[in-house]
Amino acid sequence: MPTTTEHLPGLTLTSLTVDAPLDHANPAAGTIEVFARVVTGEGGGEKPYLVFLQGGPGHEAPRPTLVPMNPPWLGRVLADYQVVMLDQRGTGRSTPVSSPTQAPLAGLDVAGQAEYLTHLRADEIVNDAELVRQTLGAERWTVLGQSFGGFTTLHYLSVHPESLAGALVTGGLSAVQHPIEDVYATTWQIMIDKSEAYYRRFPSDRDRVRELSGLCAQGAVVLPNGDAVSVDRFRTVGHLLGTQPGAERLHYLLGLDHTSSGFRHDLAASLPFEGRNPLYAVIHESSYADGVATRWAGDRTMPDRVREDATLLGGEHLHRSLFAEDSELAPFAEVADLLADQEWNQLYFPDRLAEADVPVAAAVYHGDAYVPYGYSMETAALLPDCRTWVTSGYEHNGLRMGTEVIDHLMELLTARRWQ
Repeated sequence: MPTTTEHLPGLTLTSLTVDAPLDHANPAAGTIEVFARVVTGEGGGEKPYLVFLQGGPGHEAPRPTLVPMNPPWLGRVLADYQVVMLDQRGTGRSTPVSSPTQAPLAGLDVAGQAEYLTHLRADEIVNDAELVRQTLGAERWTVLGQSFGGFTTLHYLSVHPESLAGALVTGGLSAVQHPIEDVYATTWQIMIDKSEAYYRRFPSDRDRVRELSGLCAQGAVVLPNGDAVSVDRFRTVGHLLGTQPGAERLHYLLGLDHTSSGFRHDLAASLPFEGRNPLYAVIHESSYADGVATRWAGDRTMPDRVREDATLLGGEHLHRSLFAEDSELAPFAEVADLLADQEWNQLYFPDRLAEADVPVAAAVYHGDAYVPYGYSMETAALLPDCRTWVTSGYEHNGLRMGTEVIDHLMELLTARRWQ
């Protein structure tokens, strides 16, 4: 277990790398590296551990600093914990997946690549977390799960509740035992509502979106790398409406000339699926697949109303055509098709969740574009010791908007423990 220690202003960072089975159920399938960074504040070396599970899938943990504070909640959490920043497998420094032609996928045929990628979901991430916990000598630790990290936390509660002293979840109480089609149909309706609310705020932008969508249909909207943006791909810019200050970002983007370098670069930065973190696109729909195949559920469930009105924007709705038009994601097209037909294993077990004797505090965002409120409240009701904070004051990225969300949840978790 190689470790290194370094110091930043106010922080001690201890980096560790552990060897983990690619397939924890079949160790003979080979190993990968899993990287984690333990962040300790001044005088905090004896504090308990909290592991942060990043949103995504397919994104590494934040790189911590105190000046400026990154992530914004870090200082508050360090008052009570040492924070373990885990690079989830396939990301950052944990045997990253970048391209089918680079290690670890290089040399595998398409079927082999697809099989490899089936091991990058929440279940194996939890297995990795258990290895890191044991390596640190922690009997139990607390987990903070944002978005997909909350999905992963639910699996953690399903299979290893004995390892958790508590759980904090922000925008991450996933639907349990609901068809994936229902989840995507619900998020499409949420995005219709958010689109209409956006145009009430910025009425002239509707005509501008209609104009730009027409230009997309002509192949006239182009990114800096030369990729032409289709109507469906342009529609995904609506994912900004599920964040703060996403509506403002979208409004300022629409005010630029589509032929300008400013527009092209800002549009590229505003699209949710891109080449830096390819797993976010390649295995994205599997996050909602609780024992089913996805079969391009986001595409299949697009309402006719949306299909016929280019001004109604999408969110995290992945279109199969993306893998034909994005030059960086195109090499993954065949493997993405195989994964769309993959019958994924079950992640969440209601009976086990109902028995998980772990205090949970969860922020549920009433207008969450990606994790619908109604399903989140159903899932919260499954947990025997879950207190929810429901708020319409934040969008899905509320955890990154300062310290109010983490302050509120840590107070709830403390109150839960002392009841």
